[in-house]
Amino acid sequence: MSSSTLNLLDLKQDKIRLLHLSWFAFFLTFVVWFSHAPMLASIKEAFDLTGQQVKALMILNVALTIPARVVVGMLVDRYGPRIIYSALLVSGGAMCIAFAFADSYETIALLRFLMGFIGAGFVIGIRLVGEWFPARQVGLAEGVYGGWGNFGSAAAAMTLPTLALMFGGDDGWRYAIASTGVMAMIYGVFFYSRARNTPKGSTYFKPKKSGGLVVTSKRDLVFYIAMCIPMYLALAVLTWKLSPSNLGMLNGVAAMALYGVLVVLFIVQVSQILRVNHDVLNNVEIPAMQKYPFKQVAILNVAYLVTFGSELAVVSMLPLFFMETFELTAVKAGMLASGFAFMNLVARPSGGYLSDRFGRRRSLSILICGLAVGYMLLSQITSTWPLLLAVLATMCCSFFVQAGEGAVFAIVPLVKRSMTGQIAGMTGAYGNVGAVIFLTVLSFVDASSFFMVIAACAAFVFVAVQFMEEPQGHIAEYNDDGSVALIEVS
Repeated sequence: MSSSTLNLLDLKQDKIRLLHLSWFAFFLTFVVWFSHAPMLASIKEAFDLTGQQVKALMILNVALTIPARVVVGMLVDRYGPRIIYSALLVSGGAMCIAFAFADSYETIALLRFLMGFIGAGFVIGIRLVGEWFPARQVGLAEGVYGGWGNFGSAAAAMTLPTLALMFGGDDGWRYAIASTGVMAMIYGVFFYSRARNTPKGSTYFKPKKSGGLVVTSKRDLVFYIAMCIPMYLALAVLTWKLSPSNLGMLNGVAAMALYGVLVVLFIVQVSQILRVNHDVLNNVEIPAMQKYPFKQVAILNVAYLVTFGSELAVVSMLPLFFMETFELTAVKAGMLASGFAFMNLVARPSGGYLSDRFGRRRSLSILICGLAVGYMLLSQITSTWPLLLAVLATMCCSFFVQAGEGAVFAIVPLVKRSMTGQIAGMTGAYGNVGAVIFLTVLSFVDASSFFMVIAACAAFVFVAVQFMEEPQGHIAEYNDDGSVALIEVS
């Protein structure tokens, strides 16, 4: 049995080199994806934008990521991580450069919308890392990949303003943003030349059908379709935020047209799901070794909704919360709130390690419970609290949040190897769904109630996790010659 520890400095091992190649690819996708955020003040001035237009730009940046993660998951399972990651980095980098030198608000809005696709890069590495590491190490490896790669957004915030000053002039922000696109394109070519889909001699298992997850019972089929609905509802909420009744960036006709498009896309997706699950609909007997419970995927979805979804929401509101509660300057509040995101560097790997070492369901249960308690604690913060205590409470809460994310993706590669990309894509999309839900709640309630809502959702997820089956033994996949390959998952 393999050890649950990793020597990340042992670059003689192919899998360690692959891990470093992968997390840095993910890191760059987040640098590119969030390259505009620290430059918003300059962008607002350059295009003479209103506050509403800036808010619309931020919404557009994340809108496409929900369907993109699902689509990219399918592409990864079909064509392999090496070519998809390389293509995403090169195309995303090109769009980033185009955004940097755009000359109208309409153009930057369109490009920001399209660049939501690069936010799906995370999904690719989940399948890739899962191919290279055995079950007893995959949680820690996925945690390193996710935690270190996710730091790209913080790195962009810390470095790009300085880089813009170094370039100087009114267009310094353009060159700073463009430089991230150039880096992504160069690394995309480098990644293609160095990465491999699997270790030498291993088989890259592909789903027999593409267009959706293949489930193994009619009940799971209904469950799967039902789990697709929240993703479309989240997109509908984003459309509402841009509609005349909110930000007013869309007129009534355009908003109704988008609602119609979402309905059509949902119908198309359901038809694809029914097509790939034709055997289930026709009562064709599924071999026992090929069966897996879809509830595993559904539980991972809602667990990521409450972990990563809450992280995205809290990172967005925490600086303002600190500033208003403790009457701090914007700079100081931002620095104190940044601790929430910084925890990714150690928390995600820790969650993955705990999952490898002490069991998948047990670790996820403990971390979700800690997350619920953490948010209940944050809901009690008032101006009477010592500032240091408030920061420590935030850091402790963030550890459970991000360790929970690591624990979720310690399980994803162990459900069904040939469909890991699609499972990771759906789970990742649910993280964005969670962010939309929680930020929408925040627009109607105060910060204390906002934290309590997340805690209540976490309590529900804790109960759901108790129904999860601990990955044990082996999962089966078919080789091209029809023979059965067993993959250890415990």
